[in-house]
Amino acid sequence: MRVAISADSNNGLDSVVSPHFGRCPYYVLVDVDGREVSEVSAVENPCYGQHRPGEVPGFIQSQGADVMLAGGMGRRAVGFFQQYGIQAVTGASGTVRQALEQYLDGALRGAEPCRESVAHEHQDASQNDGTYEKDEVERLHEEIEMLQQHLGVAMERLDNLAT
Repeated sequence: MRVAISADSNNGLDSVVSPHFGRCPYYVLVDVDGREVSEVSAVENPCYGQHRPGEVPGFIQSQGADVMLAGGMGRRAVGFFQQYGIQAVTGASGTVRQALEQYLDGALRGAEPCRESVAHEHQDASQNDGTYEKDEVERLHEEIEMLQQHLGVAMERLDNLAT
């Protein structure tokens, strides 16, 4: 099974999961047999900066992925992944390694469209001028929220180790 994970860097399993699959600069591709990782690679997102609905799911399919893990994605993207026979999973956070482990453990399942799905839903491919992709402030807000969640989890783990 090949799992694609949206990432903010190309550091393999140590990359931080990106909050939105279409806006991430990289995808980490992990080949897994059972729970055994056999290969890890990172590819640049060819649509980074702006994309039209359906482009990224098509790219992920061309990479041979069976599963797409991401922090979030819009409702239309979930539908495109379903059409390609790729399982879309949202709610991933932390490092790629942590997200993969959560998925393999069954703790990470299903795709809940992100709050931005309304903006995605109301623009079809012919009308999409990429303006919602250019909102760097919103992207930074999403990243801050995710980092705050990561920090909370890390602090909790640290507290557990200290007791």
